[in-house]
Amino acid sequence: MTAFRVLSLIPPMTQLNTPYPSTAYLTGFLRSETGRTVGEVDAQQADLALALVLRLFSRQGLSEIRREIEKIPKKQRSHQVQHFMLNFDHYDATIAPTIAFLQGSDSTLAHRIASRNFLPEGARFAPIDAYTVDDNDDPLAWAFGALGTQDRARHLATMYLNDLSDVIREAIDARFEFVRYAESLAMSQPTFEPLARALAEPHNLVDATLHALTLAEIEKHQPDLVLISVPFPGAVYAAFRIAQSIRGQFPAIKIALGGGFVNTELRELAEPRVFDYFDFVTLDDGERPLLAMIEHLKGKRSAQRLVRTFVRADPAIPPFEKGGLGGISTPLDQSNDLNSAEIPPNPPVCPVGSVKGEAKVQYLNWPEPDVPFNDVGTPTWDGLPITRYLSLLDMLNPMHRLWSDGRWNKLTIAHGCYWKKCSFCDITLDYISRYETTTAEMLVDRIEAIIAETGQTGFHFVDEAAPPKILKALAEELLRRKVSISWWGNIRFEKSFTPELCQLLADSGCIAISGGLEVASDRLLTLMKKGVSVDQVARVTYGFAEAGILVHAYLMYGFPTQTVQDTVDALEYVRQLFENGCIQSGFFHRFACTVHSPVGKNPEEYGVELIPLPKVTFAKNDVGFIDKTPIDHDLMGCGLNKALYNFMHGIGLDEDVRAWFDTKVPRTSVSRHFVSRALQQN
Repeated sequence: MTAFRVLSLIPPMTQLNTPYPSTAYLTGFLRSETGRTVGEVDAQQADLALALVLRLFSRQGLSEIRREIEKIPKKQRSHQVQHFMLNFDHYDATIAPTIAFLQGSDSTLAHRIASRNFLPEGARFAPIDAYTVDDNDDPLAWAFGALGTQDRARHLATMYLNDLSDVIREAIDARFEFVRYAESLAMSQPTFEPLARALAEPHNLVDATLHALTLAEIEKHQPDLVLISVPFPGAVYAAFRIAQSIRGQFPAIKIALGGGFVNTELRELAEPRVFDYFDFVTLDDGERPLLAMIEHLKGKRSAQRLVRTFVRADPAIPPFEKGGLGGISTPLDQSNDLNSAEIPPNPPVCPVGSVKGEAKVQYLNWPEPDVPFNDVGTPTWDGLPITRYLSLLDMLNPMHRLWSDGRWNKLTIAHGCYWKKCSFCDITLDYISRYETTTAEMLVDRIEAIIAETGQTGFHFVDEAAPPKILKALAEELLRRKVSISWWGNIRFEKSFTPELCQLLADSGCIAISGGLEVASDRLLTLMKKGVSVDQVARVTYGFAEAGILVHAYLMYGFPTQTVQDTVDALEYVRQLFENGCIQSGFFHRFACTVHSPVGKNPEEYGVELIPLPKVTFAKNDVGFIDKTPIDHDLMGCGLNKALYNFMHGIGLDEDVRAWFDTKVPRTSVSRHFVSRALQQN
């Protein structure tokens, strides 16, 4: 019997340094013993986000960009675009070796890149030279010293790619970003209309490139079912473009949409036009819905027994006729080499399918238990080009760089959150509320299997909050088996993390942790049910730092009832944490109220009033609110972020925090020795 073929796709844009883990999880599950209960399944995966970037940022890609720019009158070209055209030969000569360097396959090029005589330099390099006092100064010496050639070169090469990204955005596709690609079309959009209009537009070069790459993967794998996992709003537009391409050329293939964006924002989906592109839209963990879907497609289960799945009740007529887009076949190189997929000079436009009659969206949820965390199998990166990912270095802070530098094996050590009380968090949703663990022995089994497959010993544990008890058991098991890895992950700064436990984690390979300090105010930490205090966070983070583990703090401003005084005091706490070596990195997020959080569910308990949402048929997540506290959070946020950026680079730690704000603010009420005294209580 022929195996049922499933292809899982990562859409642009997610990450460039390492594969986003969703397809690795699903592919590993389908190849596991539990996944095979539905019969023989041939599970494959591909990363179209990486493929798109590697195609655009190649000699061929730059030539195609130049051809598109030549259609723009010179007077209408931005300064960055003009710089690219004037220096095209320089870019053409350097793009291939620079990509190879960022992929780790040509390390000796670092010396030429670091010299600053190799790469053309556009607007993204200007901030570097702002540090220069005279012509003899080295503006990056403060970051890299006399050594650090590899990191210096990686930072310069990253800015080089950012320059080219700006060219694409300013001349080809105004929505283009390495991370937040066209996210405004999807993020909390109540209707499908903005996305529908964008999808009806003619292909630009980025769309056409993605179209060709998509069809190359379909030709290569010939799947019966395509799974497209969308973790963020910045991957939604490309996901629909991918589905549009498949629909137009291969209408018999079934397509399913899932992932983090769907799980949070499409829970009340009522837009039939979504199903012009997708046959199924699934919620929450994908394993059980996927098994039910495969059984249904194999004729072994009725549609009414699908699990957590949206469908269109009236399938209508397929929106794209067989035979390609508008009857035009897109030529593909038969070698299936993604970089050789030919792009038509004037790619045809995919029409938006019409909905016949009274087609409606139907949610089907046959009651079946989720696949236990013990049985989900081991993620696999088989099929992904793990040697071709790009290690980028945007931020020079040693902790901050971990998100974009290096290829990390992503692994979950526990499902959900063991605390699940924070009032700003989506604690009503499955990815938070359903807490499940497994044994340390099984976790290390999975770690060893992943190392054997990838040859990589770096791990990023992607839990909402890794439990101290399980981390302790995991560390002991790693040490017992003499498995040497480097790992980092997210935790809660709770007192269970004693200095002794911090040292044990460091001995097991922990290099960094991140956790939420949020508003750095005991009053507000209590209101948000965070379960920690500022002095406790100081002691816990110091314990990690003393063990040689880097610490990143998630920070927040704009929480309901937060005052100017609260904000100034919070920045003073943060300053002292940096000054005392407790944290090395941080990021201030503006509080956003979601409909799934306790604040969104019970706003009166937090002293705010929700702004009524319009009728929602598509995405629903963020909700505006009215807080009568007299404060301009936008203005305060500018000061907070400016201060934090400098703190991360060791600058201004002895300054009065009021100096960072562009408006008059009160003196902090926090003692300048608060953190140092808290540390003495250890």
